[in-house]
Amino acid sequence: MTKDEMPVGFAMALAMNPDAMQKFATLSEAQKKEIFEGTHTVQSRDEMHQYVNSLVDNKQ
Repeated sequence: MTKDEMPVGFAMALAMNPDAMQKFATLSEAQKKEIFEGTHTVQSRDEMHQYVNSLVDNKQ
């Protein structure tokens, strides 16, 4: 994966949460990279949805 590629599961979960998508779009490149790195610990679709939801819950 190149640095410009978004993990597929993350992209799908983000697409299902417009608030999280909007928040993610406002982040700096460094913050986005940090979020991407956090996806490596996610092991299921439900966990990915929780991870994405945490963007708008201010847990990230």
